[in-house]
Amino acid sequence: MNRHLKRKIFILFIILAMAVLLGIFKGSVNISFDKLFLKENQPILYLRIFRILTAIIAGGGLAVSGIVLQSILRNSLAEPYLLGTSSGAGLGAVIALVIGVSRIYLPAAAFIGAMLSIILVYALARQNNKIPEQSLILAGVIVSVALSAIIVFLVSISGDEALHGLTWWLWGSFQVYDFKLLFAVTLIVVFGVLAVYIFAQDLNAISTGEEEAVHLGIDVESTKKILLLITSLITASLVCICGIIGFVGLMIPHMMRMIVGPNHKILIPTSVIAAAIFMVACDTISRTIFPPLEIPIGVITAILGAPVFIILLKRKQRAK
Repeated sequence: MNRHLKRKIFILFIILAMAVLLGIFKGSVNISFDKLFLKENQPILYLRIFRILTAIIAGGGLAVSGIVLQSILRNSLAEPYLLGTSSGAGLGAVIALVIGVSRIYLPAAAFIGAMLSIILVYALARQNNKIPEQSLILAGVIVSVALSAIIVFLVSISGDEALHGLTWWLWGSFQVYDFKLLFAVTLIVVFGVLAVYIFAQDLNAISTGEEEAVHLGIDVESTKKILLLITSLITASLVCICGIIGFVGLMIPHMMRMIVGPNHKILIPTSVIAAAIFMVACDTISRTIFPPLEIPIGVITAILGAPVFIILLKRKQRAK
């Protein structure tokens, strides 16, 4: 690792530390440093720390999922939200709750939903045993919208008031209700990211072309299936604790490629840090922009991410 790169990583950590401190002090109620550890402020402090930890985990997981999907699909517009993976995971979680499954099994239900949504997207996009890039994105958006509509329908007709509260959660929220579930999801995401990092060199090869990757001795199809499973598990787990948050896996990897380059051994860890900064900042904005109201995280990321998606889409069209 060269000196210039080390400096960039150090700067990212400094910015993350600043974002975390800002997230602790700022909110619907601002707390100064000298009053932060007073007994009456302890519940707010603990809540904000857990929110920040959730934001960091969510940001890192979504960014790495975006990196994997963009590499194995060789499509710069691929990310869990746009391919319907997040909506599929959300639908799986909602169905599990509707039929009375315990919350501890939500990651499994969400994982099944995510995998089924991927299969559906591939089936819709396939044309003569090929999957054109435009068809893949179009199928992903259609599936995402359709599954989101089903989620809203199930929540609307349910007589369970707790399920009606899911509408807010499904737009993205870092309010922690189940610390055991958060711990389980954290383990899944951390080990998932580490597993993806092990495949960094394989991702480098696949990104340059599958034929070249095969010549290098990489079992491309097996690698893609394993990484797709890991990505689905990460996405599904995150949906269980913070709902559906889009565009993070699109924006952050592209931004970091411009800063540190396409080498996945560097891109993956730096994207995790950058995404953590972004999500902590989004959480702080959601709590401070219209206090005491809280804006769903997914709304903020969509407002920021939609223009990025349009720019990338136009760039791809001009490149053809």
